[in-house]
Amino acid sequence: MSSRSLTSASILAIALISGVNAAGQDRPSAPAAATAPAAKTTPAATTWTPPKTPWGDPDLQGIFTSDDYMNTPLERPATFGERAYFTEQELAEAAAKLAKQTEAALQGTLQRTQRLGVYNVGEPRVGWGERPRRPARQTSLIVDPPNGKMPPLTPEGRTRQSQIKQTAISPQTPPASWKDFDFYIRCISRGLAGSILPSSYDNGTQIVQAPGFVTILHEKIHEARIIPLDQRPHVGEGIRSYLGDSRGHWEGDTLVVETTNFLDDTTSIGRNGGNAISTSDALRLVERFTRADPDTMSYELTVDDPKIFSGPWKVAFPITQEPGYELFEYTCHETNYSMTNILNGTRVQEKRAQEKAEPAKQK
Repeated sequence: MSSRSLTSASILAIALISGVNAAGQDRPSAPAAATAPAAKTTPAATTWTPPKTPWGDPDLQGIFTSDDYMNTPLERPATFGERAYFTEQELAEAAAKLAKQTEAALQGTLQRTQRLGVYNVGEPRVGWGERPRRPARQTSLIVDPPNGKMPPLTPEGRTRQSQIKQTAISPQTPPASWKDFDFYIRCISRGLAGSILPSSYDNGTQIVQAPGFVTILHEKIHEARIIPLDQRPHVGEGIRSYLGDSRGHWEGDTLVVETTNFLDDTTSIGRNGGNAISTSDALRLVERFTRADPDTMSYELTVDDPKIFSGPWKVAFPITQEPGYELFEYTCHETNYSMTNILNGTRVQEKRAQEKAEPAKQK
């Protein structure tokens, strides 16, 4: 397995010169503590002063990961109602479970269940997955509306809900062509939201700053955004992309990034930007990055797409710096055989079904 740790200078240079589009590898998570780890909390603001860059901007630079929230649902389960956080007892139980899973993994005794990314203690299994280092405090990624649910869909949103593109992991119907798969499976893009929402692996985000600019690099698919901070206007409405057009400014110690000019009907606000309702060309995203302590960044994402949702809604979760965490190369196209194999296999199945039906027609 080859890996590449990119320095801040090289990331900024690469992002300014050319886009990077490459494909993924698994990284072993740092082992959880043998005893129940404590959930990470934000210390009192009076004990820590956020750092500044040499030119005076708040310093947000570093490599962060959302691994702790990879199993947190986007929408809150109904059983929690408007309860946004777990109790201390629930957190302690979750921490003990994580410790037990880590110990079992070291002994090779985790067994995969029918649910993707969920494992039980059992027989030895093949392959290794990443998992949280500590239990997530939130019951959902959505924090507004208070019930943790997306707002009701518009008529157009309901139409698109019935047209969600399938993934290679869970195809709903036999695919007729590559166009039946989402853009992430096709190694094109996860979109802006899909690039930072926690998923089952490669949850790294690196932030690099220079006077007047912030660069945000997402590990999976290696998409980079160069965000100007000089109050320049957005590009014209005729220029659109998967990641949109971002403009940033500072509100105190918080970096606020507004992104518009998205392509219509390409990616979604789901994990990896797929397997969810596709957004429209009216989408407007507002992100807020605030350094909470030396190792923690508070991240917020407000979604406003009046063509799809009846009102705006907000996602929020912390991203953390972890010892030894690096960004791994994601050479997606070089190893993307799954879609080709699925399409070829489907054609073979269709041919066999046709051959089987021929004698029946002759009778």
